[in-house]
Amino acid sequence: MTPLFHPQPVNDPFGDPALYVDFRFERRALLFDLGDLTPLPARKILRLSHVFVSHTHMDHFAGFDRLLRLCLGRERELALYGPPGFIDQVEHKLAAYTWNLVHNYPADFTLIAAELHADQTLQRARFRCRTRFQREPLGFVAVADGILLDEEGFVVRAALLDHDIPCLGFALEEKLHLNVWKNRLQELGLPTEPWLKELKRLVRQQAADDTPVRIHWRDHSGEHERMESIGPLRGEVLQIVPGQKIAYVVDVVYHEENARRITRLAHNADTLFIECVFLNEDAERAAARFHLTARQAGALARAAGVKHLVPLHFSPRYSDDPQALRREAEAAFGGNNAQ
Repeated sequence: MTPLFHPQPVNDPFGDPALYVDFRFERRALLFDLGDLTPLPARKILRLSHVFVSHTHMDHFAGFDRLLRLCLGRERELALYGPPGFIDQVEHKLAAYTWNLVHNYPADFTLIAAELHADQTLQRARFRCRTRFQREPLGFVAVADGILLDEEGFVVRAALLDHDIPCLGFALEEKLHLNVWKNRLQELGLPTEPWLKELKRLVRQQAADDTPVRIHWRDHSGEHERMESIGPLRGEVLQIVPGQKIAYVVDVVYHEENARRITRLAHNADTLFIECVFLNEDAERAAARFHLTARQAGALARAAGVKHLVPLHFSPRYSDDPQALRREAEAAFGGNNAQ
């Protein structure tokens, strides 16, 4: 299966947490956490459509300024999500700058900030460049099962976790993964792109079998057009398999309720990116700082049934032997492909 999502930590495990997820077939990306974004080139940052922030400790939010700097002067909208209090914090960051000349900008960059509350409501506000980023309340909407973003091909859901403050863990879930049998297309005398995008859209929407699809293409002999129903096409040219799932969990203390929420969020994930801040020999220090040990992280990954474990967010106290954290996490995970 060719994966739709390509996740990559922005920094090494000792650096600020930030996970960049590129989309294979679209010119877009998602970002989980806003730590130091210096390693990301501007072209990658400008692909972002949505940013999901676990909490606003500095190592998870300091990249906001670089993001803002690159987006200013561009006609675009960017959505940010975070825990309770997040809208106030975005507003305060914006208020730290002077905006007396932004009316001269030809484009109106807009930020939409949203925060998830424990009652499963999402509070939203808009900040527009041309109004000097004054806060415009957009009210509250109810969410189902922590789903922050629900698009045609995927959802992003969040779980409220405990870091002595509310902190969000995230899961990015592809709804269905649709592989195209190119050899069968050739046998049917059909081209590849772009009509397949429309076919996939209709299949994901569970359209009726008799729904027509227009197939139009051009080759050396001229233009061609056919109308086909999605029912036969679904069976002939598509392989439908479970979608890809990526989970991201950082800055949480280990206790029963956190463990329950993390394992539910990350259940059967293809890849879990999870903090491994301390070794188990320093479990008391980890608990006092509301962080996980590598052993706890590996055990959570095993309990969630994830396929691959990627440890991150290492304490600098282990910089002389970073493999110690990986070894401990992998041992607790079961030795199953910890990276």
